[in-house]
Amino acid sequence: MKSALLLVDLQNDFCRGGALAVNDGDATIAVANQMMSWCKSRGIPVVASQDWHPAGHKSFAANSHQDAWTSGELNGLPQVWWPVHCVQQEPGAEFHPSLNTRLLDFVVQKGTDAEIDSYSAFFDNGHRAATVLNDWLKAAKISHLYVMGLATDYCVKFTVLDALAQGYQVTLLTDGCRGVNIEPHDSAEAVEAMREAGAQIGTAGALNG
Repeated sequence: MKSALLLVDLQNDFCRGGALAVNDGDATIAVANQMMSWCKSRGIPVVASQDWHPAGHKSFAANSHQDAWTSGELNGLPQVWWPVHCVQQEPGAEFHPSLNTRLLDFVVQKGTDAEIDSYSAFFDNGHRAATVLNDWLKAAKISHLYVMGLATDYCVKFTVLDALAQGYQVTLLTDGCRGVNIEPHDSAEAVEAMREAGAQIGTAGALNG
């Protein structure tokens, strides 16, 4: 079984001071760096997803004339209206400056279609279009993914569920994840949903000894 590490959206806008900052999101960066070093010492490739929205993305509350953090519908799909975040070529879309990006083997960008949101690193929210991630993993003969990142209850959750649906074995590293938690128990419920779908639940700390 060949593994890869998948880091989900470890970007400035999801960390302290960012437009869509996740509580304690910065704590994931040290875990990611530690995991990347562990992986590299074992020949395990490292992949990162990057939220990469056009400025006119319709999931942004400002572009759809909605109030941020409320819910509605976009192109027939449930939608949370988000603050403007991770705009292409803007500082907020860059990886956190402390992330050791020289250890990344591949970066997949998502959320590039202004008409539909894209939490998963594999597909948009309607599964209408795929990213290049699955193709890259298949070419590298990857069958198992370690997954961590931001945020537990959105992009991590949907990435893991899509990975499982496509036949990958998945280990979720919970100490490398933090959640948005619009509702207090969202992250806990997301972890349980991933577990029920077949993900193994572990920690980077346990792997690193």
